[in-house]
Amino acid sequence: MSVTVRIPTILRTYTGGRSEVTADGQTLAEVLADLDRNHQGIAARVLDDEGRLRRFVNVYVNDDDVRFTEGLLTPTPDGAGVSIIPAVAGG
Repeated sequence: MSVTVRIPTILRTYTGGRSEVTADGQTLAEVLADLDRNHQGIAARVLDDEGRLRRFVNVYVNDDDVRFTEGLLTPTPDGAGVSIIPAVAGG
């Protein structure tokens, strides 16, 4: 299954400046693993040392926040859009 992954500005150094890349996988975990194979180091910015999504990184499959679906086991159907969005703080 091929999906389009939208890359936030802060992570584009891993993708050669590209704002969107493709990755393969049937679940979000597989997509992130494929993304890291092709853009080494990006997974470490999205996942913590225990392999869970970092607290201040939001990930959406299509329009669904994976924290409220199946997390890393969220299905990623062919053609889906995956968005990685770092949380923004400020006042």
